[in-house]
Amino acid sequence: MISLVTGGSKCGRSRYAESLLKTADSKIYLATMQPFGEEAYRTIERHRRLRENKGFTTVERYTDLETLAVPRCDGILLECIANLLANEMFSETPADDVTGKIMKGISHLAVQTGHLVVVTSQVGADGITYSPETMSYIENMGRLNSLLAEIADNVTECVYGIPVTLKGERIC
Repeated sequence: MISLVTGGSKCGRSRYAESLLKTADSKIYLATMQPFGEEAYRTIERHRRLRENKGFTTVERYTDLETLAVPRCDGILLECIANLLANEMFSETPADDVTGKIMKGISHLAVQTGHLVVVTSQVGADGITYSPETMSYIENMGRLNSLLAEIADNVTECVYGIPVTLKGERIC
């Protein structure tokens, strides 16, 4: 099963995504945020504290999910596509088809677990035109989110801390 959790900034996505795996006996938190700068370190530390005593084994992986081997488990929480895309796009050797590469990684993870929960972000709704690099990132996020929603069994948008089911049935 694949669950996609989306929403804007600070909307409760992570908390809701974690709740989808609360009954899983074995679960992995796949962290994609590369720690650049003090704010990133604070965010990572806050997420670690929030996950304490929830039974997650944390694996940090910033790129190349298609080659990641994890132990077979009941659930994987991938946090988050926005960071993963930025890491892949702005790496020293970005793939020609970055969205295809990430989707290949998602498929690779999905066969290693009973429930893959993918957290993503909504970007680009402000209507502002940015630099070409940022616009490319926004376009790729839109493409990825569409592809992820297509393959997901359920899609939930968190709005002001309220989970709203967009596809499938609410499982938590």
